[in-house]
Amino acid sequence: MTVTEERSRTYEVRTYGCQMNVHDSERLSGLLEDAGYVRAGTGETADVVVFNTCAVRENADNRLYGNLGHLRPAKMSNPGMQIAVGGCLAQKDQGEIVRRAPWVDVVFGTHNIGSLPVLLERARIAQEAQVEIKESLDVFPSTLPTKRESAYAAWVSVSVGCNNTCTFCIVPALRGKEKDRRPGDVLAEVRSLVELGVLEITLLGQNVNTYGVEFGDRLAFGKLLRACGGVEGLERVRFTSPHPAAFTDDVIEAMAATPNVMHQLHMPLQSGSDRVLKAMRRSYRAERYLGIIERVRAAMPDAAISTDVIVGFPGETEEDFQDTLEVVRRSRFANAFTFQYSIRPGTPAATMDGQVPKAVVQERYERLVALQNDISWAENRAQVGRTLEVLVAEGEGRKDEATHRMSGRAPDNRLVHFVPELAGGSAAAPRPGDMVTVQVTYAAPHHLVADGPALAIRRTRAGDAWEAADAAACGVPSESGKPGPVSLGMPVLRRS
Repeated sequence: MTVTEERSRTYEVRTYGCQMNVHDSERLSGLLEDAGYVRAGTGETADVVVFNTCAVRENADNRLYGNLGHLRPAKMSNPGMQIAVGGCLAQKDQGEIVRRAPWVDVVFGTHNIGSLPVLLERARIAQEAQVEIKESLDVFPSTLPTKRESAYAAWVSVSVGCNNTCTFCIVPALRGKEKDRRPGDVLAEVRSLVELGVLEITLLGQNVNTYGVEFGDRLAFGKLLRACGGVEGLERVRFTSPHPAAFTDDVIEAMAATPNVMHQLHMPLQSGSDRVLKAMRRSYRAERYLGIIERVRAAMPDAAISTDVIVGFPGETEEDFQDTLEVVRRSRFANAFTFQYSIRPGTPAATMDGQVPKAVVQERYERLVALQNDISWAENRAQVGRTLEVLVAEGEGRKDEATHRMSGRAPDNRLVHFVPELAGGSAAAPRPGDMVTVQVTYAAPHHLVADGPALAIRRTRAGDAWEAADAAACGVPSESGKPGPVSLGMPVLRRS
């Protein structure tokens, strides 16, 4: 019996790591549903469990094998259950996964996610594990079916892979050289998403600044941002992640001139020490980075800028760390994702001299977090009294049920918790995907609060799509009666 005929088989995709992995998981879900699988219900053990792994974080392999071990009893009691492992760790470890966890049925790499349904079927027929790892991309992921979790926001890949050689990063070795999509293909996907109700898209690439190099246009990314401005119904455009070495003024000009491109920039710093940046093979220096920040703020004074910082890179001295703290002070980041350096096997940094003791790394990390928390809080306090239009989100606030607030994102991507009612309660409650205008009354380091009544509630096509999808999931008719898209929501990363 084929998978297509066996409609009742259920699946679960477990995602680890970066935005690229979250986007890949949308494709994996789409592929499985296209092949006849249905998503497992809450608390249900799925017939097929897929691990989409990351090799960047510390102890990624221990986490994977621990989770595989927890699933082993379920697999032993149900021989028809299948377990698949994909993503960066699968690309790196390949056959090692089946050796260490022989109950795994399928291992696939970053370059052949489209093979998953075939590999599952082959493993069922052959009754033995199937390992397929390709060394280069066979199909651009964006051509594959997609199962999106969000009716209002979506990732759109502009490229995959990376041409940089940062000594701490294993991604280029696992995802390969950069491959760019043609602008027309990107815009066609954007338009199709907007037709489904999506209001916000995030252009995604390992290094979006170098988009276009493959087809000979170094200014292609700025042109793409401007082109997104012409998509009717698209209200918010974001992008991640740029690289300071390739960041050009035409992108700043496009951000400032294109109304639906948000004044928000996530630009990794990694270190404020020129000596450490050189050891990292980051081809920029602190003053260049600060110059970009200055030009962004000159063009967009309201821009919210976030970053990534690594503490304790091999050879980092106290003086180097002080250089990082100084760049953080001068940059005034709205928030920062901070990481303690850990050895990643297979990277040049793993064998470098001068590995910094764990206790020293921890102490420096705590000082950096304390500094950034103070800056984030001060930057957020400057928002008090401002009127913001918030895109209502689903499940962003941990205490929303207790406070009866809802949550969403401001144009600059700050998280806002707000009272979802107009004065007098004269309007219907907003839905995820709707827009609510609020006035900020309080600021914390990592969020804003608007405790007064909402100033306006704007019901949107995205809210209609969310309502339709929610009704379909619950088996009840929606107010609009129209089906809507479903998708993985935006990833949550640890922030200082």
